[in-house]
Amino acid sequence: MSAFSLKMDIAENRFFNGERSPLFSRQQAQQARRFHQKITGYKPTPLVALNELSTLFGVQKILVKDESQRFGLNAFKMLGGSYAIARLLCEKYSLDINDLSFETLKSSIKEKMTFATTTDGNHGRGVAWAARQLGQNAVIYMPKGSAQERVEAILRLGAECIVTDMNYDDTVRFTMQTAQKNGWEVVQDTAWEGYTKIPTWIMQGYATLADEAVEQIASMGIARPTHVLLQGGVGAMAGGVLGYLADVYGAKNLHSIIIEPELADCLYRSAVKGQIVNVSGDMATIMAGLACGEPNPLGWEVLRNCATQFVSCQDAVAALGMRVLGNPVGYDARIISGESGAVGLGLLAAVHFNPQREALMHKLKLDSCSVVLVISTEGDTDVKHYREVVWEGKYPAAQ
Repeated sequence: MSAFSLKMDIAENRFFNGERSPLFSRQQAQQARRFHQKITGYKPTPLVALNELSTLFGVQKILVKDESQRFGLNAFKMLGGSYAIARLLCEKYSLDINDLSFETLKSSIKEKMTFATTTDGNHGRGVAWAARQLGQNAVIYMPKGSAQERVEAILRLGAECIVTDMNYDDTVRFTMQTAQKNGWEVVQDTAWEGYTKIPTWIMQGYATLADEAVEQIASMGIARPTHVLLQGGVGAMAGGVLGYLADVYGAKNLHSIIIEPELADCLYRSAVKGQIVNVSGDMATIMAGLACGEPNPLGWEVLRNCATQFVSCQDAVAALGMRVLGNPVGYDARIISGESGAVGLGLLAAVHFNPQREALMHKLKLDSCSVVLVISTEGDTDVKHYREVVWEGKYPAAQ
């Protein structure tokens, strides 16, 4: 096959200390998972071993956690929104999360509530789903340029959905102001001064997928992954999942790589500087779920302490991952992964096809003994764009 080079800037984390976070521990993750297990339709999403692709790429194992099969919502995000809303209601009505399910929560709510959030698609869909399950209202704000299919998916869940003329981070601020005026509860996966409790719960909810993965890895007879590739965004999923994995395996035993689009690489820039750096502008990346310019301080602290490397890459890396997962090697399973979901596998593919493959493998500490855990965070949440990329060749790997 041909060789080609895609833009991938790799930064070593000079501020790594391996310090674990008590907020994002195995204990916290398992409490969240016990709650999720009580929701009708719960089952662990598949962890798929791509054995033939592993051989082609020169590693021992590539394990892909396929979150397109999460509660029929085509993405992992409901894990955070549902858990945070449940914790919020438990606090409001003095209930114990360990004794409750969605059904008992629903019967405990004495007054109609409205939950508001900003989303690029998947988080808002999760909040809308949770609100509907509980018989409550949801108002979802989306940044300019949001795909109509993602808007309609939220509307179908009975929520109100408004697309603003602002970028993601400005829309978050607008949502907070509007919610305060109307007395709504904000369920946002990023944090700021005075707003940390709900984002913490959201991040703890995300760790359910990691607890499942660790269990599934052990059932395969594998002691632990050597590598984990996590998408950036505001850093909520990456921080929650990495915090859990660092508690289970030890951060020094895990080569963790945080990946972002070059147009919204706030975590990469923060890692280079050693403190939070914001990115402004439209952030017009195809990785809509990662088009965030301001890191979540809670997630950033975990990533600064425990991540090995940060990568800023062009959109074609994500597009390559979508095509590779959708067109598997040999008898490997086919995985439908969206733009934000596929960038981790896309990074592995971009390394494999790069003319400097050996040097990049060495830099990422990848070799024939590597067991790589990849999280495919979403399926084809924008079917039209998925087909433009996979069928029509939009964002080609080689010009």
